[in-house]
Amino acid sequence: MMKRSMIVLMLTAVGMAGLRSTEAQTSVPEVEASVLRAEVSLAELKAGLMYLRAAQDSVDEMYRRARRALNGGAYLDAARVFQAIYREHPRHEYAAASMYWEAYSRYRTRSTGELDQARRIIRELQRAHPEAREMREAERLAVRIDGELARRGDAQAAEDVAIAAAPPDAPNPPSQPDAPPPPRQQQENDDIRAAALNALMQMDPERALPILKQVLENRDGSADLRAKAVFIVSQTGADETADILLDVARNDPESEVRAQAVFWLSQVEGSRAVGALDSILNQSDDPIVQEKAIFALSQHSSDRAGSALRTFVRRADAPPELREKAIFWLGQHDAPENQEFLRDLYTSLESTELKERVLFAVSQNDAPENGAWLMERAMDQSESVDLRKRALFWAGQSGELDVAQLNRLYDTMDDEEMRAQVIFVASQRDEPAAVDLLMRIAENDPNEEMRKKAVFWLGQSDDPRIPEFLLKLINPGGV
Repeated sequence: MMKRSMIVLMLTAVGMAGLRSTEAQTSVPEVEASVLRAEVSLAELKAGLMYLRAAQDSVDEMYRRARRALNGGAYLDAARVFQAIYREHPRHEYAAASMYWEAYSRYRTRSTGELDQARRIIRELQRAHPEAREMREAERLAVRIDGELARRGDAQAAEDVAIAAAPPDAPNPPSQPDAPPPPRQQQENDDIRAAALNALMQMDPERALPILKQVLENRDGSADLRAKAVFIVSQTGADETADILLDVARNDPESEVRAQAVFWLSQVEGSRAVGALDSILNQSDDPIVQEKAIFALSQHSSDRAGSALRTFVRRADAPPELREKAIFWLGQHDAPENQEFLRDLYTSLESTELKERVLFAVSQNDAPENGAWLMERAMDQSESVDLRKRALFWAGQSGELDVAQLNRLYDTMDDEEMRAQVIFVASQRDEPAAVDLLMRIAENDPNEEMRKKAVFWLGQSDDPRIPEFLLKLINPGGV
């Protein structure tokens, strides 16, 4: 039961607020008299105020304690404290956040029972605090929870996941003269139809595809539904899949829907899909769609897919940004023809940005010839210093460049920028020999700037010899 002093304190505060709102001329003696009539002492009022402050402090401390438990991996302990906060203080500013973090804590346990409880808490949060700032994260958490439950055989969760797993929403401007339904109602209608579309995945493709094609051909309809239909078509494995997706990629009015169709073509096996992606890459004028086509081709391991990317890279009229992305993905494949192509391509390029991308792409493959080629580029004085420095850096990262070579490079290079780059490359190596090189430079190099750079990078190393070495540099004669 709340103490009498607490009740009077709150009543007095309300009364004073009312007096201020009406600009009543109330004297201090009158206020004192009102307190006396309530038979409450000043000490009791102070005690009530202290009680309020203590209550606030206790919630803050509980919240901090729960977060510490969560960060420390004591998930159930954290969940219990978070639960106590919003149940004991439902109007507190931490109430909504505590509900979210309780759900998250229970989710982290991965226990089926706790996952069920976490999902119920999120539903309660949605009902009690629909405008809470944690709501967006709570909705994402709900999807993850449903995914975990679905993998354990929960049918309702599986249904929820099927809806949420569709590609991102696309904008849907109305094209009919009639006023569109309110956004919330439109979303609800789309959700109902999306559930129906997902149900089609369980049907025979011969029955499902005609309905899906109708949705995709209705280009005045919801772009959101068409994007979901693209996903469903991609999962059917039907013979028509590549043709349907290709039609969407070429003709849908929404760039995002076209891009989704191209992306899902990457999951369709066979030369028909590769041919479709090659066609889109070279004929589309939408850079977003072309970028998706490059990625999709990179996911196909066929010779034709690699050939399509190599051909595109050689197109001088293609956007440089897209050529860079194609170069990157070629570098992610171990195919010898890709690596040889990239090394040969370098000499024909004029763009510094494209050359830098080739250097990086080549460095991603640990073939010995790649390391040697990077070193050749680093030593090629006909190239710019910046490109040589990048080649040297990536050669050092490839593992083909040993510290003995770095020593020789440092001693034979005349260019100060390249020598500084050797110091930097050595600083990125873990071998004691690399530290030896830096200490040699710091102690003996006649160039003061080089000595400073070596000392700086030595200071970033955890080699146990360095403190004594640096003290020796500071006081060479000893104490």
